[in-house]
Amino acid sequence: MLDLAERLDPGHRLDAIVVDEAQDFADEWWKRLLTCLRDPETSGIYVFSDESQRVFDRQGSPPVALVPLVLDHNLRNTRQIATAFSPLVGQGMQLKGGEGPEVRFVACAPTEAQDAADDQIDVLLEEGWRPEDIALLTTGSRHPEQVERQAEGNRSYWDTFWDVDQVFYGHVLGFKGLERRVVVLALNESKPRERSRERLYVGLSRARDQLVVCGDRDFVREVGGPDVARRLGV
Repeated sequence: MLDLAERLDPGHRLDAIVVDEAQDFADEWWKRLLTCLRDPETSGIYVFSDESQRVFDRQGSPPVALVPLVLDHNLRNTRQIATAFSPLVGQGMQLKGGEGPEVRFVACAPTEAQDAADDQIDVLLEEGWRPEDIALLTTGSRHPEQVERQAEGNRSYWDTFWDVDQVFYGHVLGFKGLERRVVVLALNESKPRERSRERLYVGLSRARDQLVVCGDRDFVREVGGPDVARRLGV
């Protein structure tokens, strides 16, 4: 990429670059990216980062001076959902997402979390939610439906994200920056691991309107802490 960027003519260089999920951006990627700018002095670079969602073990940082601006208004999630995960946020947060249904917690062992999540999909569909409204996300191993769909190719798999007739099946690591009206989160990690807290934060924050969590009470307390456990009704 660096070789190609250095050979770009001015007409194909970029006036501005936006980097989302920048907490997962590796150091060696920055030079390649900045080389694509039209003018290093006047071109824009905008970086969005949430350190509490650093789910990959990368410690990169932009090699240019940036003006930090704190974005502390939550507009994505209902008050009920945002309240549930707010102890995991590394800063104060103003809840602006409006009212919605209460977050549901289904107590089960990690080995049962996927099956419990599947059952909740049926419940949600019976309640009137459309397949296109719902995503089932796992924190541990991938759901068999996701494995099957990805075996058909990456493009085919992501086409299902836009399919109005299908529930989307994914993993929290691949759903960062995405959202769904309804998320069923399966906490299917056999035990807490490094960055389980970050995975939990990502999973809890992807739903806009309705959140259903299936998992072990002790896991939630250990990973999320007592405040998160209490707000989930654990």
